[in-house]
Amino acid sequence: MQVLVRDNNVEQALRVLKKKLQREGVFREMKQRREFEKPSERRAREKAEAVRRAKKAARKQAQREGLLPAPKRKVPVGRGRPGAGAGAPRPAAV
Repeated sequence: MQVLVRDNNVEQALRVLKKKLQREGVFREMKQRREFEKPSERRAREKAEAVRRAKKAARKQAQREGLLPAPKRKVPVGRGRPGAGAGAPRPAAV
């Protein structure tokens, strides 16, 4: 795995590296390898992960086909026009 450091910005390169490692599942694997996992436990864990992935894929497919409503979008706080926080009065329409 390779990450380029631009303009001596090591912090940015470390963030990129950490994100790549996270995506590859390196941190999860390191955590699992800290202690021995019995083969029966490993099979049960892998089966549960497969079931979870299959359910997620089926849910996404049903949403794409319109059988399930799409998830509600989260409105980030602090976005939009200035001074319009939660509970702020709206200006009167003229």
